[in-house]
Amino acid sequence: MENTTVNEGKTMAIISYLWIIGLIIAFIMNNSKKNDFASFHIRQMIGLSILSILNGWIINNYVGTMIAGIIGFVLFVLWVIGFIGAVQGEEKKIPLLGDMFQEWFKGI
Repeated sequence: MENTTVNEGKTMAIISYLWIIGLIIAFIMNNSKKNDFASFHIRQMIGLSILSILNGWIINNYVGTMIAGIIGFVLFVLWVIGFIGAVQGEEKKIPLLGDMFQEWFKGI
């Protein structure tokens, strides 16, 4: 990816990792002038946010708090990996799920 694309989209990519509010702000900012780097990280964070919400509602209520805590920790580690990639200016996919997030949310 070109350096200018990364530099222009880096702020939006980092903002997208600031949970739902940051994700919405980055999404709106990226709609006016599409940036491939920012879109990549927005798609990664949309996937993580959906999994986090599902973990809080479904896993915690129907499976158990211990399992939800473990899944929550794994999601946090995946968030850290994505955030570090955004800060370093890399399109670092989240392990195991990153390809699926890119495919599912490719319209963004």
